[in-house]
Amino acid sequence: MLKDITLGQFFPGDSLLHKLDPRVKLILTTAYIILVFIARGAAGFAVILAFTLAMIAISKIPAKIIVRGLKPLLFIIMFTAAINVFWTKGENLLVRFGFIEIYFEGVLHAVLMVLRVVLLLLGSSVLLTYTTSPIALTDGLELLLSPLKKLRVPVHEFAMMMTIALRFIPTLIEETDKIMNAQKARGVDFSSGSIIQRAKALIPILIPLFVSAFRRADELAVAMECRCYRGGEGRTRMKVLKLSHLDFIASAVFVLFCASVVAANIFVPWLSVR
Repeated sequence: MLKDITLGQFFPGDSLLHKLDPRVKLILTTAYIILVFIARGAAGFAVILAFTLAMIAISKIPAKIIVRGLKPLLFIIMFTAAINVFWTKGENLLVRFGFIEIYFEGVLHAVLMVLRVVLLLLGSSVLLTYTTSPIALTDGLELLLSPLKKLRVPVHEFAMMMTIALRFIPTLIEETDKIMNAQKARGVDFSSGSIIQRAKALIPILIPLFVSAFRRADELAVAMECRCYRGGEGRTRMKVLKLSHLDFIASAVFVLFCASVVAANIFVPWLSVR
């Protein structure tokens, strides 16, 4: 299961999404997340789903990687669906079993909420982390937040911290998997027993993981100091970010996408939820 977590991973490629400016992708990702939250009806979600599938096709990332990234969220998806099915009331009763009542509105709300969670993960990952290298992401985030430097906000340090944290997610996941396999070889059982017993079984994992994380952080700090890293002052970039015609075309297409979602919410409010 740990190997299925693809959050924070970058998959090199030469697709149109890979070639977009990271600043543009950060802005578009923010707008995409807002659109997913403001979508209310089936028509709006259908537009977002079609756009997300188009981005996946353009990115040229294998479908098995995309599907694999959803596996760790199966529990959250199932829990979200169950909460909405059994706790959402309405006017059209479908099933009544004792005190349990399932309404059509609850089923509809569950489907759209699950679709919202899946779209948030797929769209933001494909548009940003899967197709943007950590270095490009750092440069784009720093340039976008550069006006805050006038307020003495440490923009460069903030961008570097965010990128390092994102970059080390796959590394820590891999380290956790190695520690778990080593503990299983020593006879530790993580799948049986009560909740308290399972929690106690995690202690042999957490302690080595924290030690490994601090060791990696210290090694990274030493490596940065050996390379004379002193923050953003006087720092130059190997690749200067410049907007191209592809960025403007992608932005125009995204504006049309936003207009389509808003229009679907207003003019096609079929099967809408709040």
